[in-house]
Amino acid sequence: MAKKETTDHSDLIESCLGAFVRSGTLDLSLDQLASAVGISKRMLVHYFGGREAIEERAMTLLENRLRAQFAPESFPAGIAAQTVLNALWDRTTNPESKGVLLLVMDLSRRAWNGSPRAKSFYREQQRLWVELLLRYLPNKDAVEEVLQSFQGAVLAYLITGNPEPGRRMLNRLRTRLETRRKSAKETKQHRIG
Repeated sequence: MAKKETTDHSDLIESCLGAFVRSGTLDLSLDQLASAVGISKRMLVHYFGGREAIEERAMTLLENRLRAQFAPESFPAGIAAQTVLNALWDRTTNPESKGVLLLVMDLSRRAWNGSPRAKSFYREQQRLWVELLLRYLPNKDAVEEVLQSFQGAVLAYLITGNPEPGRRMLNRLRTRLETRRKSAKETKQHRIG
């Protein structure tokens, strides 16, 4: 009995996303993409209707994977903010994540150049990170400071290949945030007392 063909071609989109991740960009030609996934360019166009549809499905799949990887539920309840930040840094700088980081940077480049879909991708990633970090940090200002610092550290990591300066920066940032939190708590107690 012949295997029933799936109409959503999810295996093929998985392969396309894998090719984009390996190259670190969506800017593969259809010929390059077809070669990387082992199918003809004509069949890619036949199955998906064109390059934009392939990119859209691959971005959606990437969003879903990142959402699962960085969901608040993926961390145990009651752990310290520093443990979460270290885990996020380890996941982000894991050598297997480099292609994903480069692909996210490519999407950021597209967002800077005005792509509505890339802007949507960027906004959703920001929203997810804020949602996660708000569970472990005291307020939105602290979350924004951590997020902006984290993004800068990722860029430096991609350029240098060395994750340690970013890790040290996150530790210093945590110390600074804890000092501020303790100071605010003491000020509040002093006002009450």
